[in-house]
Amino acid sequence: PPLKVQATHPDCSVVLYFQEQEAECLEIIRSESQTPAPPGLPGQQGCLTEWDGVSCWSAVPVGQSRAVTCPDILHVFKKSKAMIWRNCTESGWSFPSPPYYNACELEAVGSNNDTEAKASYFVTMKVLYTCGYSTSLAALFLAIGIFSCFRKLHCTRNSIHIHFFTSFILRGAAVFIKDTILFSDESVDHCTMSTVNCKAAIAFFQYSVLANFYWLLVEGMYLQTLLLLTFTSDRRYIWWYILIGWGVPMLTVCIWVVTRLQYDNHGCWDDYTSLYWWVIKAPILLAIFVNFLIFLNVTRMLAQKIRSPDISKNYKQQYMRLTKSTLLLIPLFGVHYVVFALFPEHIGVDARLYFELVLGSYQGFLVALLYCFLNGEVQAEIKRNWGKWQSSMESNVFNLATQDFTA
Repeated sequence: PPLKVQATHPDCSVVLYFQEQEAECLEIIRSESQTPAPPGLPGQQGCLTEWDGVSCWSAVPVGQSRAVTCPDILHVFKKSKAMIWRNCTESGWSFPSPPYYNACELEAVGSNNDTEAKASYFVTMKVLYTCGYSTSLAALFLAIGIFSCFRKLHCTRNSIHIHFFTSFILRGAAVFIKDTILFSDESVDHCTMSTVNCKAAIAFFQYSVLANFYWLLVEGMYLQTLLLLTFTSDRRYIWWYILIGWGVPMLTVCIWVVTRLQYDNHGCWDDYTSLYWWVIKAPILLAIFVNFLIFLNVTRMLAQKIRSPDISKNYKQQYMRLTKSTLLLIPLFGVHYVVFALFPEHIGVDARLYFELVLGSYQGFLVALLYCFLNGEVQAEIKRNWGKWQSSMESNVFNLATQDFTA
């Protein structure tokens, strides 16, 4: 059978370690109960295999002893050569000598105050990113409504913006769905949680994150194409953009799901120490790297066009308007991800959580602000329609007043 790779959170490693040891010990006990007693153990003249909650003690005859070492768990117990002994007496197993708490010295851990402070920290983080995603979702839905309602704003550029906004909406929804499934019941053991709903929520979350990065890549590709084509027809490229923005993440997540099912179908798939996490991580890093190259190339082309004496002032302003939002977003989205990608997942956890959860939750609002609410074309269209609506209302009021007067 294929090798199963089990990657777990460090906090869950202790729980899973003892569960595995207990399962192995219970299997030995079960097999012993189904086979005749060995010559050295006639009837009950000995101590049977026993699991004491920490170690598995193999069967021995009366009068003999067994010795075990401290559990070998990294960052939990200090490495010690001390042995724990138990004697087999006529009354059964004796108590461990020396006791575990004397023989096995624990690594330094935080106090209760530290634990309470950590719990409070995570609660605060959850409140912050919940507010952030809620604000982003409201702004993104409003921005999509604006682009959809005004006919003059219907174009390829704004169609790509709508897809980009939708990827942020999916990402925010995926976070709320994941929290609901994973953390709705405090009695659930998250270290061993391995339900279909849990895995589906994680897969949907990974898809939304991938789609988010690849629609940012599409924004950069479209901007570069626009500068190269000098405002010629670009509708023929829209289906290629859709294929890249939605299709590549779908293909990647499908490969990841099949790989996890085949080789690492363990837990809730929300661990980032697994070797197969690179199936998701590598395409994201590729999208960021390509976007960075586009960022450099667009900056170069923009500088050339602005300096060109053949470009009118209006065209220069149009180039600046089209590029400023995307040029701001590309480094904003990618820099922190690249920095953290160079270090293992357990390094800089607090900073990683702050950037990815708290600041990341407001990225949707920032995108809606740059691409829609601060867009001069959108503002002009809203003012024009607002003026038309006010004129229409004033005209209706005047007509009603005239009708009342003539009547």
